[in-house]
Amino acid sequence: MNKIKLSEAEWKLMNQLWEEPHLTITKLTERLKEDTGWDKHTIITMLGRLEKKGAVSYRQQGRAKEFYPLVSREKASEAETQSFLNRVYQGSLGLMLCQMMKRDQLTSEERQELRRMLSEMEKGE
Repeated sequence: MNKIKLSEAEWKLMNQLWEEPHLTITKLTERLKEDTGWDKHTIITMLGRLEKKGAVSYRQQGRAKEFYPLVSREKASEAETQSFLNRVYQGSLGLMLCQMMKRDQLTSEERQELRRMLSEMEKGE
């Protein structure tokens, strides 16, 4: 899969499609109107961009197009995480974690989960 970079606005739209694939422009507009204020023309423009990126496609159902994601939430999240790490921490997950721990931004449960994951990774080596 090509790495697809999504804008913040595109994430909002994609989250709707990941929650319920095969939504029409009307349904997407209804769902996003209160949070974003977007009208159907904005949704159409964004869907066109997402189609060009290879993130969504549609099927024709009568007069309406039902849009669905071509990329999974997991793949998009993975690409976004790697992009963030590269931009901010020179690709170093360790550097990011050190920064978070210095600021005490990890809860005790998160630290415990991190220890568990590291232990499992070491066992797998």
